[in-house]
This record gives sequence, C-alpha cells and structure tokens, in this order.
Amino acid sequence: MKDIDILYNLNKQYLEPIYDSCKSFYKKAYIENDNTLYSYDTKVAEFIDGKPIIYNMESKTTIRHIKEFLLQYKIEVISTKQIKEDYYK
Repeated sequence: MKDIDILYNLNKQYLEPIYDSCKSFYKKAYIENDNTLYSYDTKVAEFIDGKPIIYNMESKTTIRHIKEFLLQYKIEVISTKQIKEDYYK
C-alpha cells in the first residue's frame, strides 16, 4: 500500500448505524476527518464551526446516512423537512 493510501485511510471511518434500525450501511457511507460525511463517494454533509451543513439529499439512503451522522454528533433530528429547513445549503 502506498504511503498516501495509508494516510487517506487513517482519516476515513465507515459510518456504522447506532440509531438507524439497519444492521449495516455496507461501507456506502463514511466520515473523513471527523467532520465530513460521504454517501456513495459524494460529499453530502459536514460540520463547519460546529454547525452541520447539508449539501445533498437526493436519495432515501443518503438521507438515512445524514440522519445517522447528525444523531451521532448529538444533533436532534425530527424529520427530513426539519433538516432541509435548518441545515440544507
């Protein structure tokens, strides 16, 4: 493995469901640098200055990933509509 690959993998963690009812996200979602969420290799959310910013809510699965990401960072999630109103860019 190249040195750059090792560094990349140190900054990447697969999102594991804690609050979602599914058993796994099957490595389809991951977090980089403890603040940026990728779903299907697309940047969909990140924390900037402690506030979540959502960039992409195109699929139901991506929305599940976003909700899990927010809940794991102690952001209360009530509905998809609330996420769009409060955090969608």
